[in-house]
Amino acid sequence: MKYRGMTVLPRLQAELADVTNRLLVTAASLSDTDLTDPSLLSGWSRGHVLAHVAASTDSHLNLLTWARTGVRTPQYASYAARAAEIEAGAARSASRHLAALEDGAARLAAAIRDLPEHAWSARVEGMRPPPHPAWYVLVRRVREIGFHLVDMAAGYGPADWPQAFVRRELHDCRRSWPRERGTVSEVVFMDGGRAVERWRDLGRGPAVAGAPADMLAWLTGRSDGEGVRLVPVGRSCTPGPGGARLPEPPPWLTMPAPADLPATPPEDYP
Repeated sequence: MKYRGMTVLPRLQAELADVTNRLLVTAASLSDTDLTDPSLLSGWSRGHVLAHVAASTDSHLNLLTWARTGVRTPQYASYAARAAEIEAGAARSASRHLAALEDGAARLAAAIRDLPEHAWSARVEGMRPPPHPAWYVLVRRVREIGFHLVDMAAGYGPADWPQAFVRRELHDCRRSWPRERGTVSEVVFMDGGRAVERWRDLGRGPAVAGAPADMLAWLTGRSDGEGVRLVPVGRSCTPGPGGARLPEPPPWLTMPAPADLPATPPEDYP
């Protein structure tokens, strides 16, 4: 991978290598029977999750091809084609799932390595707007694997997310917050019993508080709210009783990328 000066690209590439390795180790540990067990995603087995991650590798390769060639290359042919590919691949044996993931990981790593410097600033677009620069494909790929590792329910949970991953995903969640569909008015992030950050004016609803990884798990539907509590009126930092009922989280990631990303890979992100 060629780049000029200091940019975020090497760090994102390293994160991608780490999380991909964790995915391959997890996939290698599962038997054919394990893959028929339910995942955390409604209606999907673990096999469905692995088939989706494998198919999404090709979808991200399509976006890098678009960036390299300048020829519009859709991420998927259609939503129907995407669903059909996942369903067809879900029943593969454990060895075939692992082989597909290994092959896709190698092809994606080669495409990243060989992408010309100028192509990282090219505009591409997923299945939903807005368009984004090609460097953000790396963020999306780390996101894809990081969340679906949790969905596998195979020993990797929100507590295993690296801090950099949690920080970046919360950052992008905030930048694409659906205020008109918000279900909470304030989010308070806690560390060691004290508030370290607040998101205010998020919409209508109560305030909630929790540690960053717990909050990300709840906001993305990866937990029922373990570690997240309501904040009583007049006590802006202290979470309320554990039995208080949380609202449904607002829709997560209503956009696949923030709308105003810099075209040139920045020195750091976020």
